[in-house]
Amino acid sequence: MFTGIVEELGSVVSWSDLGTAGQLTLHGPTVSSDARHGDSIAVNGVCLTVIRTDGERFTVDVMAETLKRSTVGELQPGDPVNLERAVRASDRLGGHIVQGHVDDTATLLRRESDEHWDIVRFQLAADTARYLAEKGSVAVDGVSLTVSGVGADWFEVSLIPTTLGLTTLGKKEPGQRVNIEVDVIAKYVERLVSAR
Repeated sequence: MFTGIVEELGSVVSWSDLGTAGQLTLHGPTVSSDARHGDSIAVNGVCLTVIRTDGERFTVDVMAETLKRSTVGELQPGDPVNLERAVRASDRLGGHIVQGHVDDTATLLRRESDEHWDIVRFQLAADTARYLAEKGSVAVDGVSLTVSGVGADWFEVSLIPTTLGLTTLGKKEPGQRVNIEVDVIAKYVERLVSAR
């Protein structure tokens, strides 16, 4: 489990294509500092398992399901990535409960910038958008955010300077895709209600 509070902006070192899977090596001094084989690290919101560490780098396996549901397969060497280690039971839950299980991807439609904030609109499938509510939580590329506006196939978030400067969201341009994880509580509520 994660909180959606990005610990550091890392970068892609290499991608090894294994056909229906792959291995990704990333540079991230903070998250690598105590990483061990089997640990979970969220990479742009995708929970991946460490298989190897080497100083300030770590390597993870990426399976076909992850490639299908997320933007991980689009990453290139040098690309920046949001990194977060799994939360400990004693840590503060600064964002919201994030599992690292990406539900869908969304496309950045537009951004409105001000001196101190950006309002960013994303388009996504209506089947995913139905789980979003104004003032509810969403993880965008692993960043815990509050939904500031929502429609049938879009949503908006408002980004503060810290988010703009310390995550990949500050540099995303219209047309680029991001990973989306909706609030897990919404999915459980839907499942329980539909079972009746």
